[in-house]
This record gives sequence, C-alpha cells and structure tokens, in this order.
Amino acid sequence: MVQKDIRIDLSGQDIYVEKGTRIEELTKGKTGKKGALIVAAFVNNEIRELTYPIEKDCSISFIDLSTEDGIRIYERSLQFLLIKAVHDLFPEKEIQIRHSVSRGVFFEIIDYNVTSDDAANIEKRMRELVTLDIKFTKVIVSIEEARKIFLRRGREDRHRAIENREKDYVSLYIFDDIEDYFYGYMVPSSGYLSLFGLEAHHGGLVLILPKKENPTTLPNIPIPRKLFNIFREYSDWINILGVEDVGKLNDVFENNRLKELVLIAEALHEKKIARIADMIKLCQPEKKLIMIAGPSSSGKTTFAQRLSIQLKVNGITPLTISVDDYFVDKTRTPLDEDGKPDYEALETVDLPLFNRDINTLLSGGEINLPTFNFKTGMREFRGKKLKLEEGQVLVIEGIHALNPGLTRDIKPENKFNIYISAITSMRIDMHNRIPTTDLRLIRRIVRDNRYRGTSAPQTLEMWTNVRKGEEKNIFPFQEEADVMFNSSLIYELLILKPLAMPLLQSISNDMPQYSEARRLIEFLSYFLSAPMDDVPSNSILREFIGGSVFREIVD
Repeated sequence: MVQKDIRIDLSGQDIYVEKGTRIEELTKGKTGKKGALIVAAFVNNEIRELTYPIEKDCSISFIDLSTEDGIRIYERSLQFLLIKAVHDLFPEKEIQIRHSVSRGVFFEIIDYNVTSDDAANIEKRMRELVTLDIKFTKVIVSIEEARKIFLRRGREDRHRAIENREKDYVSLYIFDDIEDYFYGYMVPSSGYLSLFGLEAHHGGLVLILPKKENPTTLPNIPIPRKLFNIFREYSDWINILGVEDVGKLNDVFENNRLKELVLIAEALHEKKIARIADMIKLCQPEKKLIMIAGPSSSGKTTFAQRLSIQLKVNGITPLTISVDDYFVDKTRTPLDEDGKPDYEALETVDLPLFNRDINTLLSGGEINLPTFNFKTGMREFRGKKLKLEEGQVLVIEGIHALNPGLTRDIKPENKFNIYISAITSMRIDMHNRIPTTDLRLIRRIVRDNRYRGTSAPQTLEMWTNVRKGEEKNIFPFQEEADVMFNSSLIYELLILKPLAMPLLQSISNDMPQYSEARRLIEFLSYFLSAPMDDVPSNSILREFIGGSVFREIVD
C-alpha cells in the first residue's frame, strides 16, 4: 500500500495524497465559483499548471474562469487551439494575434481575407481537436536552443522577443504536430476548451471567450465599431514604423534611435489633439461642455491640459475641471456587494454639488472649485474661484464623464464627448499580445506610488474593483463618444520598466499580490530599460513618471 504522506491545505481543508500526485487529480468532479471551469491552482501562492506534481506539504487553492488569472490561462490555451486548427486547414499560412475586442481577441491570417465559411470550417476543426483531448506538453529548453529553433523555423519575431530575456530557459508547448511558445501558463489538454466561439470579422477572426463575470456562457455583446477602428489604426501605424513587436522596440533603443521614436510618437499625439480641437471649433457656440472620459490611467488629466492649449490656439478659452476633485470624502465612499469601498462607482462623485456647480457656471455664476487631496482622502476648498465668461467652454475630465448620470441636467446637444484610453496593438510576438489593461496597470502602479502615497500591493489589491467599475461605468458609454483618442505611446514600457520593477519586486511571496506581481515582472522582462530624459515635459507619460509641466502649472 502506497503511503499518502503529503499534507495539503486545500482551501482550508487538510487532505493527504501520494507524493507526485498532479493537481489535476484533485480537481476531478469539482468546479470553481459560479460553476466555472478550474484551469490552474495557487501552490504556496505561486501559480502552477494542473499538470504540476505535488512533492511536499503545501497550500493549494484552485484558479477558475471566474478570475482574471483563469481567463488569461484559458484565452492563451484557446489561442493555441486556434493556431493548430489554422495550421491544419491552411498549412502554408501564418496566423497572427492583433488585439482584444469586447467579446475576445481579434486575429488575422497573413495575406488572406477570412470569410464566414472559413471561420465555420476553422471552428469545426477546433471542436474536433477538443473532442480528441490532445495533451499540451511543456518542454523546457535553453535560451540558446530556443533561439536556434526559432531562427530555423523563420520565426524572427519570436527570436527577437527572447533576445534580452533574463532567464536562461524557455518553455515551449507541443500540441500534436506543432510546437509554440507562449508567455504564461496553459491548461493540460485541448479537452478543456469546449467553451468558445469564432466569427469572421473585418477579414480576420474574432475568438470569442467567456468573461469572468459569467464564466459558463459566452458574451452576446456587439463589437464596438469606433474602438475597433482605433485598434486597427494603431496597428497600421506601428507596422509603418516597423515596431510591431517588443524585439523591434528593443532594437530601436539599442541602435540609439529612441529619441527619434519618442519625437514621432509625441508628434502623433499632438497632431490628433489639434484635430480634436479643430472639431470643437466647428461646433461652437453650441458645445459648452467638453466631456473627457476613459478608464483608469488613460492620461485624461494631461490630455485635457493639452487639448486646452490647442483650443486656445483656435481662439477658444477653456476652463478645466476634474471630476476627481468632486469625490466625496474617503469615509463616505460607497461600498460594493462585498462591503468594500467602491472607488469606481458613480456615487463616489458628489453629484448634487457637481451638477449645481456646472449649472451655476453655465448660467454665468461663480463657484468655489474644490480640490480632492488623495493623500488625506478629503475634499478641500483652497479659495479657487471659477466663472465661465462669454465664449469660454468647460473642459471636464473623469472616468464618468460620458455617463449621462453625471450630467443628467445638461442637454446632450451642449456636450462634446471624447473617449480616451491607452490602447496598444504592439505584441511580444505574433502569437502573444500585450494586454491594454496591463499597460494601464503599470502606469497606475508608478503614478500611485509617486503621487498618491499608495504602495504597489495596495494598487494591485484595488485593481480588480477598478476593472469591475470600468466594465460597469465606463465601457458601456464609450461608443457614445464623438471622437476617440489613443493615449498610449509606443515607447513607454521602456521608460516605465525601471520605475515599476523595484515596486513589484518588493512584493514578497507571503503577500496575496505576489502572483500578479510576478506575472507583471515576467511581462516587463521582455523590455529593455530606458531613461526618461527624452520624454517631453508635456507628454502624457509625464503624468505617471513625474516631471510634467502641467503639474507645475497646476501646483
């Protein structure tokens, strides 16, 4: 009889197993929260795949599709399934990942226009592979061997991605007759991947994924047309510049061409902001309120300041108001369903005061403008008076600015709506994308530590609720925008890396934020580190890293 001498604390319950037992065996007959599929586990606070053998006493909790980690693992595994299906049906073609969409992820087959029939055939092949339940086998190879493999197969994008990798090994996955590299963990086999959809869209493929809010069904929501066009525009632009992946961006820095890239990226921002100002000029005098909204760490404050300058160039004098300054005192923050402060709720804004002040300004009156002190969590009145004169406009920025509930007493024809977000289509390589949310999270970690007295663990702890608030309060209104602005800068992760890494590395493995910190550290490891010297003082990036000329003006 084999002795079961390994003790496991499984979500608070002690069980005993044989040494070498795989985590997958513990999940048999089990589901996660809301009936969600279990796809991985935390072992002593480290993410482990279900194929991981348990060799010593440990603490284990399952990761399912009701979590961000679970969705990431499932998405990555589904991508492998899609790549294999395309390989089987189009052996001479290469599929590449492009960007996220509301229902999942958008892909293109290079030099091929995908039809609805193609999508149906590819989905059929994917489901055949799910039924076959083929294993995803992980193979560890040295970095040198991986480079040889990638070059031999003509995958220069992948070779570039690992060129500056700090680890001396690479994890490859084998799926039947194909081998691939993925940034992150996978499910054990194709049999786990029955919940997905596939549609032809814009000549490419949309891989439809479950969302953590409803992990057992597929979302039935339209793809936002305006936002999709922004992604496509950015993809085209970075292809023209020749920096569509991390390796090419690192090459720019190593070849002393970063200053030129910074100038080009900043010039693109300035050109687009000027165009928006021209659009507003054409809408005068009807549009008295310029509403600027977007998710956390989009750069709304700096964008509002730069837009104000361009409006002045057009002879329009703007008065800028941040919705953040109308936050209620921290002690009055509304609570979410778990009883925790919901800093993303519309009710974090003092709506009566905000509407009263805006109406006072629109009617020609004067207000005492508040200022929110993020370090004390209190609203302050510092004697700053504001009055809207003839010919002036109000520029109002905040995450809720496009929510009709914020300006319920204002006629729609008086508002010009702008949606801003940091949208990136750059990739690690053709099969590994850079999530837009990761870019914003890294921005926020750096900014909150510098200006809001918030540590990296605190920012990571809040991020789940931030994302939940965005899904509820921001994204539903993005298509209402008159214009969209992409605030991402193609070079910025080179600058953010040396600022974010020490903050993330300070998170120890006994802290609940450890696994997320390790994931972000791994992500940033693909980038080289660049100094901030060449970043202009009016750059949106300066809002997060410091040295903004606008902060000096405001302060």
